[in-house]
Amino acid sequence: MTKVVLPLLAEGVAKAAVSYIYAKVGDTVKEGDSLIEFVTDKATFNMPSPAAGRISQVLVKEGDEVAIGGDLLYLE
Repeated sequence: MTKVVLPLLAEGVAKAAVSYIYAKVGDTVKEGDSLIEFVTDKATFNMPSPAAGRISQVLVKEGDEVAIGGDLLYLE
């Protein structure tokens, strides 16, 4: 199982808001597929999947603010 966390998006950015979740529990994704869209005060970012797998758990919801390094979801 792979835990996916919010990576460093840009220098000086400490957190980001979840604006859209592309992947749902049970979805199969390929490496590089968009998982979650984030908005910061500087830009909008799409979080790509770091690996192929099936989404087993989503730990955030739209509107949540997540700190850099915060847990997002699990891939099997």
